[in-house]
Amino acid sequence: MSQEDSRTVEQLNEEADIAADYLEGLLDVADYDGDIEMGIRNNRPVIQIVAEENDQIKNLIGKNGEVVDALQQLTRLAVQQKTGERSHLILDVDGFLKRKRKHLSDIALDAIDDVRESGEAVDLEPMNSFERKVVHDVVREEGFKSRSHGEEPKRYVTVYMKSATSELSDEDDPQGFEAGSEGED
Repeated sequence: MSQEDSRTVEQLNEEADIAADYLEGLLDVADYDGDIEMGIRNNRPVIQIVAEENDQIKNLIGKNGEVVDALQQLTRLAVQQKTGERSHLILDVDGFLKRKRKHLSDIALDAIDDVRESGEAVDLEPMNSFERKVVHDVVREEGFKSRSHGEEPKRYVTVYMKSATSELSDEDDPQGFEAGSEGED
């Protein structure tokens, strides 16, 4: 059992509280109005920054989510500094992750349609580990297979017919099979 699987609800709530305090301080410094919502999903603290009618909060997302990704890393470090344990918390700003998951799901479903029509494997554009995980999950749910190839930051997913992956050898995937097994960090 991994360390994060053994964390108690109390420990996860403590991480969420520390993260919320840290983010409230950042919002105050930036003079942004926003509410912090906390929860636990998949044994991870989830922190959401939400704001009604506040276009400034979108600055915390940045281009392609770069700012929210950086904020998530900083928040994880702040939690680690207080608890001594590495945190796997998830930070969302203004529903960005929900929209991003929907977009990634659409990309995965389009790739599945292409594979279904052509019978050929489809390579997707390079993605970060969170994005690849979402794609792997959708592909698996649809009864297809996927693998990640390459090295960061150019690591990408290939979508296959279910029977195609069993024909691949280790030579075809020197980086190793990852279908749906990636974390978000």
